[in-house]
Amino acid sequence: METSFLNMAKRLQAIATTGIEFTGNQYDRERYEEISSIALTLLADIGQAPLDRIEQLVSPHDRGYVTPKVDVRAAVIQEDKILLVKEKTDGLWTLPGGYADVGLSPAENVEKEVREEAGIAVKARYLYAVRHKAKGDYDADVRDFYKLFFLCDRAGNDRITPGSETSDVGYFSRENIPPLSTGRVITGDLLAAWNFSRSLQKHTAFD
Repeated sequence: METSFLNMAKRLQAIATTGIEFTGNQYDRERYEEISSIALTLLADIGQAPLDRIEQLVSPHDRGYVTPKVDVRAAVIQEDKILLVKEKTDGLWTLPGGYADVGLSPAENVEKEVREEAGIAVKARYLYAVRHKAKGDYDADVRDFYKLFFLCDRAGNDRITPGSETSDVGYFSRENIPPLSTGRVITGDLLAAWNFSRSLQKHTAFD
């Protein structure tokens, strides 16, 4: 879970960006730009990252009224084992998924991600959890995310195979969960999928 300081710095940056977009007063714009600069510096200090890296993560993508980004993840379960992919960026494992693309529904997005990262066609069946990344035990992030988790069924007989952003793919049991990319998923996300698939969880969990 993120610290209160990170939460406040992110909110300050969002308010400044929104203010820059909608103000018609040049003096107010300059004030909002100064607030934005201060917020970015705070985010860099908190994240112990170079300021230009924080600016690349935040500024180019946030225009207009700033809202949380959307991350979609797919849980595909066969014979009580869950499908995971190994990310090339950090060498750790995660549920297939990523940023939601404009123009596609959440279900279409998650189905596309599985096809690209694991090489198989799936059909999204249930939305089993909606999480606010900042409130979970994920790695801290200067951006704000809503994470949508779908239980998906296989829609063909294609063999699982890594994609351009993944180096490996496989099915794992509860007792054999590999090291997870905890900026993307945590063990609780996998357990919730298993519980939902077994009807132990009767409703969509949400923050």
